[in-house]
Amino acid sequence: MTTKIGENAGLIWTALNDGSKKSVKELKKATKLTDKDLYSALGWLAREAKIYLEEDGTDVYVNLI
Repeated sequence: MTTKIGENAGLIWTALNDGSKKSVKELKKATKLTDKDLYSALGWLAREAKIYLEEDGTDVYVNLI
């Protein structure tokens, strides 16, 4: 399972590598990950201090650090 989470984290990192912040909804669409896989990978990246999470109203945005 750890390998899969790491691979999914790579998909998210690639989607964010253009320098723009994206909403969780945009990331889900771009990566085609399930909710479980998306949030597991976001947790992985957050724990490694690779992403910045920003809440704006009801949306959560993600950006690379």
